[in-house]
Amino acid sequence: MARARTSLGQDLLWRLEALAYDGVTALARLFPIDTVSDFGAWLLRRLGPLTSAHRTAERNLRIAFPNLSQAEIDALLDAQWAQTGRNFAEFPIIDRIVGAGDRIEIVGAERLAEIARTHEPVVFVSGHLSNWEIMPAVIAHSGVTCHMTYRAANNPYFDQRIRDNRFRYGVRLFAPKGGDGAREVLEALARGESVALMNDQKFNGGVAAPFFGKTVHTAPGPSRLALRFDTVLQPMSVQRLDKARFRVIVHPPIKPKKSGDRTADIAASVARINTFMEERIRERPAEWFWVHKRWPNDTYARKRR
Repeated sequence: MARARTSLGQDLLWRLEALAYDGVTALARLFPIDTVSDFGAWLLRRLGPLTSAHRTAERNLRIAFPNLSQAEIDALLDAQWAQTGRNFAEFPIIDRIVGAGDRIEIVGAERLAEIARTHEPVVFVSGHLSNWEIMPAVIAHSGVTCHMTYRAANNPYFDQRIRDNRFRYGVRLFAPKGGDGAREVLEALARGESVALMNDQKFNGGVAAPFFGKTVHTAPGPSRLALRFDTVLQPMSVQRLDKARFRVIVHPPIKPKKSGDRTADIAASVARINTFMEERIRERPAEWFWVHKRWPNDTYARKRR
C-alpha cells in the first residue's frame, strides 16, 4: 500500500540511489578485501569530521568518558571514523570475508554448536560493535536457525539489495522491526527457533537503566522475550583484529531472574544487558557506533552548559 502512494519523483530518486549502490558494490568487489577496508577507513577519517554526526560522536564520548583530555577525545574520534568507514566499505563484500575461511576467529563456538544441536531457542543480543554484520553470518554458519531483526530501509530498492547481500553471506531469515516483525519473532520462538536483536540504541519509552553512570532508555523486547519463553539472553560481540579480520565472542548466557514481579524482572534484565554493553565498549571504545544519540535529550542539554 505504501508503494502505491509513492510519487514518481521519489520512486526515481530511490532507483537512482539503488543504482549508485550497485556501482559502489561492483567496484568494491574488484579489489582485495583489505584494500576495500582501508579505503573506507581513509575516506571516513576525512569526511566524517565534516558532518553533524561528528559533533554527536564527540558529545557521546564526553558523556561516557568525562575525564578524557581533548587530545584523547580527538584520537578516539579519529579512530571511530576509521572504524565506521571500514564497516560501510566492507558491507558489500562480507560474503568474501566470511568465505575466506581465515578472517574470522570464534571464541565460544562450542556454545553455538550446543544451541544448534539441542535446538534450544535463545534470544541473541548484541550491539553495534566493530563490524556487527559479522555476527549474524557466524550464527547462520553455525547451524543455528535464527531470525535476525532489522529496520527496513525507507528505500525499498535499497532494502532489497541489503537483504540480497545478507543472503550471500548466509543470513536467510529476516524479521523486520514493527508489527509484522514482532509477530514473526514470537512465532519463531514458539517453534523453538532463535532470534537475534541489537539492544544498544536509544528507545524512547523503554526501560530506564544505568549506562556509563547516566540513565538511558533501552528497548525491553529481548528481555521480555526471554522471560516469556523461559529462555536465556545469549550475548555476542565482535572485535576487529586487523583490517578486515575479526574475533567473534560468544559470551556466557544471561538467565533472566523470575521473582514474580514481571516489571522488575524485565528492568533487572535490561540493566544486565546495559552493563554487558558498557563493558564491551570500555574494552574497545573506538569500535562502538558513536554517531547515534544514545542518551536522553536532557543529558545532552546539561552537557552543553
